[in-house]
Amino acid sequence: MFDPSTTADEVAANVAVVESFWAALGRRDFAAVGALMAPDGHYVDVPIIELDPGAFGPAETEARLRLGLEPLLAYELHDGPIVASGHHVITEHAETWTWEEGVSLRLPFTSVQEVRDGAVVRWWDYLDFTALMATAPQWWLDHIAPGYK
Repeated sequence: MFDPSTTADEVAANVAVVESFWAALGRRDFAAVGALMAPDGHYVDVPIIELDPGAFGPAETEARLRLGLEPLLAYELHDGPIVASGHHVITEHAETWTWEEGVSLRLPFTSVQEVRDGAVVRWWDYLDFTALMATAPQWWLDHIAPGYK
């Protein structure tokens, strides 16, 4: 539903925040991604929300991303369409995760982000978690198992 409390300029500013967010993630600049989160911003991988409530705020977001993506041999973000209404910005994109030579996965995502006052207050990722777990090597699964806290 359209949010009549936002102007076209505000929607464009929200999209610009999200574009900066994805550009930083594409560079694996985890600190820059975290800095775009609101102090109470919530980041979660929706398929596992029952097992892991996600990260809250800049520091936890940075740590969570660093845990999963930093050990990858390569990471590539593939841009896709962006749809925005009011404070919500939805992106469809893919990420290629390469753990080691010959072990990689192009993983499609839909991300829903809510932006307020220039910061992401909600980032919910929808992905095929089963494909991720089926492809990831055991060393990476062991690495992420303890979590980021």
